[in-house]
Amino acid sequence: MNRATGAFAILALVLSVLGFGLTVPGREARADAQEAAVVTQPTPPNGQPAPPPIRPQVPLPVQDVLQSGVLVVVSKASQRMHVFKDGERWGSSPVSTGKRGHSTPAGVFPILQKRVFHRSNIYSNAPMPYMQRLTWRGIAIHAGHVPGYPASHGCIRLPRRFAKALFDLTRADRTTVVVTNAPLRSEQGAVTLALNSQAPAVSPLQQPVVDLAALAPNAPVQTIQLAAALSPGEAESHWRGVVAIHPELASFRKAVVPAVVGQRRYWRLRATAPGAHAVCGALRRSGQDCFNVI
Repeated sequence: MNRATGAFAILALVLSVLGFGLTVPGREARADAQEAAVVTQPTPPNGQPAPPPIRPQVPLPVQDVLQSGVLVVVSKASQRMHVFKDGERWGSSPVSTGKRGHSTPAGVFPILQKRVFHRSNIYSNAPMPYMQRLTWRGIAIHAGHVPGYPASHGCIRLPRRFAKALFDLTRADRTTVVVTNAPLRSEQGAVTLALNSQAPAVSPLQQPVVDLAALAPNAPVQTIQLAAALSPGEAESHWRGVVAIHPELASFRKAVVPAVVGQRRYWRLRATAPGAHAVCGALRRSGQDCFNVI
């Protein structure tokens, strides 16, 4: 070590003890790249920074969470949720799942992200209190209006008090959510159905590819909207994720359009192609957020 290098090392040590830091060549660039890779999160109303998103994971086997953890079973036919903690009944509640054209996907899901305060990035900044994300395509459990029938855009709505209690109960690493199309007439029936639903939800990369030519041959050029992001970078990241799940969108012409709603700026992620509206309908049926741009 030469004299200059030794002096730099001593200075860095002193500054680190005092709470300062020196930039190491290459480290700042890596940090910028890592920060750019994280999806932008809105700041909650209390002004505290939003917690980082929970990374994707595979749902735990139902038998594991019945022994130690939380099992949530949702019946779309019965519009009801049953919750079990460590194998014992914890509670049940009416729900409101996705309405026609915005069906809530059935399957076995983990909890990917939890946030007390959240707003929809695609549906007019709609509030989603006590949000527990099930998919990265916009499906979540959250507090909302429960009219007694399917009325959401794909999410699972709960009465606010029950949504808060469930939010406090669950842990992302010890919770499995089963969503079924079948009716449930008893809590035991919910457990039995969950145990028979061991296969996880279909992997996004296994989703069937939509045949554009079959859906809309010689169709007019149309535009659809896939998200309203909080930054251009988030819109680009969302686009890459959607194309990875639905490769047929790679042939669409993408556009990120700035817009101001109230006093907040958004970047609308849109895509244009012949017959795009028909494709949007197919995307919604698969659980992907999408709507037609008139």
